[in-house]
Order: sequence, then C-alpha cells, then structure tokens
Amino acid sequence: MADFGVVEALQHGNLSGIMRILLLALAASAALLAATEFPEAEISNGTVTARLYLPDAQNGYYRGTRFDWSGQIASLRVGGREYFGQWFDKYDPKIHDAIMGPVEEFLTDDTSPGYQEAPVGGNFVRIGVGVLRKPEDRAYERFRTYDIVDPGRWTVRPAKDRIEFVHELKSDLGYAYRYTKTIRLVAGKPEMLIEHTLRNTGKKVIATHQYNHNFFVMGEPTGPDTRVTFPFALKPKEPLSSNFAEVRDGKLVYTAELPKGPSVFTEFEGFGPSADDYDIRVENRKARAGVRIQGDRPIHKMIFWSIRPTVCPEAYISLEISPGTQEKWTYRYTFYEAPPTP
Repeated sequence: MADFGVVEALQHGNLSGIMRILLLALAASAALLAATEFPEAEISNGTVTARLYLPDAQNGYYRGTRFDWSGQIASLRVGGREYFGQWFDKYDPKIHDAIMGPVEEFLTDDTSPGYQEAPVGGNFVRIGVGVLRKPEDRAYERFRTYDIVDPGRWTVRPAKDRIEFVHELKSDLGYAYRYTKTIRLVAGKPEMLIEHTLRNTGKKVIATHQYNHNFFVMGEPTGPDTRVTFPFALKPKEPLSSNFAEVRDGKLVYTAELPKGPSVFTEFEGFGPSADDYDIRVENRKARAGVRIQGDRPIHKMIFWSIRPTVCPEAYISLEISPGTQEKWTYRYTFYEAPPTP
C-alpha cells in the first residue's frame, strides 16, 4: 500500500503526499521497534537495581556468536547513577558487539574449541553460545557471526536479588560442558558478584581464556574526568593507539575528551602471578560514578579499550579443565560515589 502511494504521489508531483507517506512509514517502523519485546528480568537488593536481557535463540536481544549470551546487563543503577547502557550506534541482534553490560568471551589461543581441526562445513564450539558451523578454510574471526547449528539448552532461574543461568551443551566433537553463571547482588551493599562454574562433561580437555569486556557507560563522555587505576605499575606493551590518553602515576588518564571515532587501545603488562593484581577501578568524576572490579584469579593478559561512550578494562584469566572436573571463579563489582574532579 505504501509503495503504491509513493508511486502515485510521484506521478502527480505531490511531494507533500510523499512526505506524509514517508513519515507514516517511519512512524510505523518506530512503533514496531518499540513494540519489540526481548526476554528480560530485573533484580534488586534495595541499593542496586539491574535489568538484564535473557538468552533466547529466537527472541534474545543478543544472538551473535562472539560473547557468552548470559549476564547481559542493559541497566544498573546505584544511588541515581547509571553504570551500563547502549554504547553503540547500530543495533542488530547478530552484530558481534551489539551487546550491553559486563559481557564475557571465551577464547582458546584466539580461536574456539574444535575450530582448527574442523573441516569446511564441520562444527566447532563457542562456550556460552553453542555449536557453530565453520563455513570456509580460513583462520577463526572472532568479530564474525557464524551460523549456529545447536544453541544448547539454557535454563534461567530468576530471584529477587539474583539470577542464575545454566547452559548445557553436548556435541559429537568430544567437547561438552555445563556452564553456570550467577549474577548476585550482595545484601545491603552496593556490590554485585558474577559467579561462574564450568564443568567439563565431555571427553576432551577444555583449555581456554576468559575475560569480561565490561562496556561501562557512566552518563558522561570519556575524557579528563575519566581515570582507570590498577594496583601494579602499568607498562604498555605497545604505545597507546591515540594521544587522548597517557599513563601517569600508575593510572590511565585522559588528556582530552574523546570525540566520536577515535579509540584508546593497548595491552598492558606489569601484573604479577597473584590474584591481588586483579583489582581495577574505573571512575568518571563528572558523573561521580566509580566501580572497583576484583577477580579471584591471576591476570593472564590485560587489554584496555575505550571510545567516547564506554571504558573497557579487559582482564583475561586462564582455565584448563579436564574431563569430569570443574573450575569456579568470581568477579566482584563494588560501586561507589567517585570524588569530584579537582
């Protein structure tokens, strides 16, 4: 109907008619998008309130193949301050990073279990995603979205102040697991725990690295009011990717507000073999928002990336899980009111 109306308006030179039809079409599209509902849940401990999107192979907010589908936090508020939200311009459920919150990825030597030995058309495994198909004979591309052969089985158990995700996956590749992640708000405190258990139910060893991308969104652009603090002496492995930031007195600070487009990226060294070095603080002092992230495993690799809307410390840990065994690890987020900019 709308296409016929545009043709008719063109034939009669009726530009106002075209404009009305286009506005109606845009309004209809906006209404359709607004009407789209993604499976979600809300948890709160009275101090922290978080809204999460839930894994769903048909209707989930995120259906890409890079990140673990569980634990996507679209909003987390403490004392009127926001810590997560949309940081990207274009949304599509299958874009590799069209996702919000403290999201996680598993990587095995920059690839995925079973990928290197899989033939073209064969299958491989993405932990927290499912069994995927290898489309061609080329290196694994982590920013690519692969076809999902089997998304596995998700079980979600929400409660007032926590939510548990369980992903069970079997394959004929020798890889199988039961992965449990619990997002839990600590009673009476501005704290959140992300608790993990990965049990190897297959026949092959699961050797992987895991990290949290974080994607903090604190309501103000990344700039001189932003600082990231580490407990060890920062040593950039390569120079920072832009001159908008520098390492100063053990902190990453910004010399100017990041415009849209440029990023600050590097890999840091300087951490030791103790989990004590997994203790990172991110602050936006204009927003008065601060968060401390602690892990109970030693850091394997430390990547840092930020653009104008988001700041992302990405600390990797190592896991090696023999068949019939499991590993557990936890990340603790403590939210606080940051001091004002001096």
